[in-house]
Amino acid sequence: MALCCDFGLFSKKLVSPAANLITDFLHIPGGVATSFSLMFLVIAASLIPVFGCAAVMGAIQSMLALFFGMTGSMGILAPIGYILPGLVIDLIFFLSRKITGDSAPGIMPAMILSSVAACLTATIIVFRLRGLVLLLYVLVSAASGSLCGLLAVSLSCRLKPIIFYHSEVKA
Repeated sequence: MALCCDFGLFSKKLVSPAANLITDFLHIPGGVATSFSLMFLVIAASLIPVFGCAAVMGAIQSMLALFFGMTGSMGILAPIGYILPGLVIDLIFFLSRKITGDSAPGIMPAMILSSVAACLTATIIVFRLRGLVLLLYVLVSAASGSLCGLLAVSLSCRLKPIIFYHSEVKA
């Protein structure tokens, strides 16, 4: 979980320049890099069947962002922008585990909806977008969430046997 928090936070800085090419072209705020950052929370939450772990990781990420001065345009309200998508992730995985008994079917919806939640949170706190611009922003966030979701599904499937290797050997 700690590694996923760190990877999520610092990968956002690495992906942001490339993501800004897309968002600058569309004249919308960021959001593509946020989806990549959220991917690590989704991967960790998919592997840890505990409700609230994504929200806790979001809270930890927000504290690290505050300490490192990486809050972006949200400033001191950045924790809200990190925790709300974490709650969405937790809710989606809770429902996925309740309905199917597994978290794997919830990875893609968790990625898409957490990306949209992050975009809407940023809109409410900072950007105050409306109309077509808001719709475009939400659609770009959902699209980047779905692309990162494909990567999250692949990584989660590959990490699950490695992480749970010791428990399978003992059984």
